[in-house]
Amino acid sequence: MAVGPGTLPTFFPVAGVRLGIGTAGIKKPGKKDLVVIELAPGSRVAGIFTRNQFCAAPVHVTRSHLASDAPRYLLINTGNANAGTGEQGMKDAQACCQALADNAGVPAGSVLPFSTGVIGEPLPVDKIVSALPQALADVSESHWAEAASGIMTTDTRPKGASRQIDLDGQTVSISGISKGAGMIRPNMATMLGFIATDASIAPDVLASFASELGEASFNRITIDGDTSTNDACMLIASGQAGGPEITADSPSLPRLREALREVFLELAHAIVRDGEGATKFVTIEVSRATSVQEALDVAYTVAHSPLVKTALFASDPNWGRILAAVGRAGVDGLDLNALEIWLGDVCLVRKGGRAADYNESRGQAVMDGEEITIHINLGRGNVSERVWTCDFSHDYVTINAEYRT
Repeated sequence: MAVGPGTLPTFFPVAGVRLGIGTAGIKKPGKKDLVVIELAPGSRVAGIFTRNQFCAAPVHVTRSHLASDAPRYLLINTGNANAGTGEQGMKDAQACCQALADNAGVPAGSVLPFSTGVIGEPLPVDKIVSALPQALADVSESHWAEAASGIMTTDTRPKGASRQIDLDGQTVSISGISKGAGMIRPNMATMLGFIATDASIAPDVLASFASELGEASFNRITIDGDTSTNDACMLIASGQAGGPEITADSPSLPRLREALREVFLELAHAIVRDGEGATKFVTIEVSRATSVQEALDVAYTVAHSPLVKTALFASDPNWGRILAAVGRAGVDGLDLNALEIWLGDVCLVRKGGRAADYNESRGQAVMDGEEITIHINLGRGNVSERVWTCDFSHDYVTINAEYRT
């Protein structure tokens, strides 16, 4: 169950980036669950990671390798998170890096590992190592769609986005894939995102893009309020398209940023649309807040309310649940007479109570749709923020009750 058609785009190949898929059978025999991404020499990588204090072994290793070596390979496995595995988990992550390095003829420090799946179980290193030659033999610039499927866990469909733009007379390609459907809450979440471009981007600009664009996309989505142990969003610049390096002063920087922003946002939205058991894609907008944090506190309180989320699933315009969530979001000195709450183009709450022109049938018409916007005007400042979430259905409980079977 997911919201919208969810068809993959036609991926533009990214010069200097090749992807290969292998079958390790980590959780299910015969499943394509191993992805290798090969990067041309000189490629640059920046990323953002989970802020969960119990972050997984591959997160620690990737951070360390990014700081010490020029990246050449990304290694992604599904079916096992290698989280909550202590010192052995670190050794296992390093062993997988070493095995790939030996196969590819590169230093182990140039391999960045990523894992997703069940927490607390030992990583089956032997299965991963055995599948590496298959994945390496499969690498191709055209295997974005296959890789999108290869990183799925409880996802019901692969997720991808792609753009091609002109920068200084050079054609620049951007392609990306993501995975995630549950345990999704910013900072990061149980999600992985890999976005690559063949533009040449200065290291400080690349790091800024990864942080800024990740914050406004992957760190503005939530399925269930649970921050995972593993996850990462990586931005790759191979520099193989030609043309001048993009620096902070480049006239073409805004155009590149906008194209990347579209890809980041599309991949993040795809995760929400495929949230576990999701039937609604919900945008929560908060305007006229006094700070970013205040706006996000209100948005997430509404987004995480089980009562709001179940009402969304039932297509029930029970606006009192939204009102109650806003009221407990911790906004000091909230002026109820200045507050407005809208459901799509229908005003629910004005001047401290139900809007005089509200009627149930208009609210019902909005709630019957697959895509819903809840707008909350706090009437006290000039800051606006936006968060994306989904509803809670019976299937969410079923999926998570049976996750390890």
